[in-house]
Amino acid sequence: MTKIEIDEFLKLSEKHPVIDVRSPVEFEKGHIPNAINIPLFTNSEREQIGKKYKESGNEKATLLGLEMVGPKLTVYINKLKKVTKQKKVLLHCWRGGKRSESMAWLFSQVGYEILVLDGGYKRFRNFVLSSFCRKAKIIVLGGMTGSRKSEILRKIEEKGHQILDLELLANHKGSAFGSIGKEEQPTVEYFENLLFEKWQKFDFSKPIWFEDESATIGKARIPNELYKQMRNSPVLKISVPIEKRIDKLIEEYADFDKKIILSSILKIEKRLGGLNTKRAIEALEKNDFYTLVNLVLNYYDKAYNFGLSQRNTDTMFSLKLIDEKIEKNVEIVLDFAKEKMYL
Repeated sequence: MTKIEIDEFLKLSEKHPVIDVRSPVEFEKGHIPNAINIPLFTNSEREQIGKKYKESGNEKATLLGLEMVGPKLTVYINKLKKVTKQKKVLLHCWRGGKRSESMAWLFSQVGYEILVLDGGYKRFRNFVLSSFCRKAKIIVLGGMTGSRKSEILRKIEEKGHQILDLELLANHKGSAFGSIGKEEQPTVEYFENLLFEKWQKFDFSKPIWFEDESATIGKARIPNELYKQMRNSPVLKISVPIEKRIDKLIEEYADFDKKIILSSILKIEKRLGGLNTKRAIEALEKNDFYTLVNLVLNYYDKAYNFGLSQRNTDTMFSLKLIDEKIEKNVEIVLDFAKEKMYL
């Protein structure tokens, strides 16, 4: 067994499998992206050992742990053989202590070269959060709901520019309707880990495009240091005729179950107001999605404008987009950024 620092660990993880030996509940809360969970203890076993440690001390807890893992040694080895054919494996637990050392010893007995992360997953998490302090040349693409910002960002990426698609990683579109059509969101911790996976690969001498977001995207939360950078970065605010925005949102949401849409309307009932909520529900029942979307946009536009009012107007740039072709609009956005910003 060899212990290695986080930088080397992450570099080697691009070529070699990462084995996380923490309990399933720890792994589910957050883990290194693409890591494989081979837990030394089940959730129940971990709880029992923790209880024994508090009641009787380290020696009794250790003995209980040995009783639990003894019959399962071949199970751990077979699991490792099943998930990888490589003989060089990266491994970690929470702090880089007994669990990782025990599994590293076991795997080394059957011919595996084991590299253990010094400081464990806790060290990884500290590294993740500190990485967002790194200064970046961020361009924030802003605009009202329905302006097709996400589509424009993806096209910008196709043209060779760097983007960080926060909504894609959060599995949410950011509004009360943002979970519609999406699978379950990652935990806050795992969202941060996914962000880091993208963040560490950027060329920081070049700009990185972001979509304008609130601090939270559904239940995901943008790390504080990164969000501060976003708030202090120049904003390119695109404006699109409201009719085009309404058409886009109808196309995006109208085919979903009405019960799901109703649930989303009720999430913003207080902010929408009683009368407008009633009108929105009536429009939904009549399949009058134009009226429904228009009512909801009225609320979101006010909220977005308030958010913009809190920004530095000296670093805010406005750009009208009237062309219906997304490719043409992307060219306009990039040309504008090249002329007015640090693209």
